[in-house]
Amino acid sequence: MKLIPWISAACIATCLPLQASVLRPVELSDQEMSQLRGRYVMPGRVISFGIVMSSTWKNAAGDNIGAKVAMQVQQSTIKPQFYVTTISQTGNGSTPAAGNGSISGGAGLSQTQGVTQSVRSAGNFNSAYNNVSIDVSEANQAPAAITPAGQALTQPITASNGAGSVTVTSGNGGLQMAILANGQGNSLQQIGAGNLLQAANLVGSRNDVQNIAALSVVLSNNQPSVGSLNCNLDQLRNLRPSGL
Repeated sequence: MKLIPWISAACIATCLPLQASVLRPVELSDQEMSQLRGRYVMPGRVISFGIVMSSTWKNAAGDNIGAKVAMQVQQSTIKPQFYVTTISQTGNGSTPAAGNGSISGGAGLSQTQGVTQSVRSAGNFNSAYNNVSIDVSEANQAPAAITPAGQALTQPITASNGAGSVTVTSGNGGLQMAILANGQGNSLQQIGAGNLLQAANLVGSRNDVQNIAALSVVLSNNQPSVGSLNCNLDQLRNLRPSGL
């Protein structure tokens, strides 16, 4: 990832006069900065993008409910598609007592921007884990396409057992996995519109909740073409004061 800024700097040093008036800093507004994210990645450098998300809820009886969603996009991909595998495991057959804890507030958590993670517990001996990982690597070609596993997410997919129910839905360019645990609480994991939310609310006891998201990006390590460098320079010139 550090290669692109060095290339840009070298090109500027070669093509632009080394005058302080040309290189003087220009303050950008927040609105302008919000449009510059990702501009250091040359067009066409992303050759593979993948995402894997899972949400699970295990109660005191050992019942486990959840789902796993995966998607991989490459240059040859015609239409991106999520694939869902539901998770349902039976415990010892007992029914945990419904929790009597109470959680209030938190309505604004779904309105935040970026990555939001929340764990709120009104019970005892609970375990909750939210995690997001991003892996960026370089290669001279895209990795081998992964054979899709599970059911294509063309409509809401649900599953249920003694632990509760899980529902996976997609829409508005995003994905949502919601778990309603029988008398123990609920969890939510959703991604889309530039935001990622992971939340767990526990009102019972001895529950284990996990929301995990892993994103992987593969960039081409081939040397950028002259056309790509010119495109990058054109973007940098737009940052210069008018008339320079």
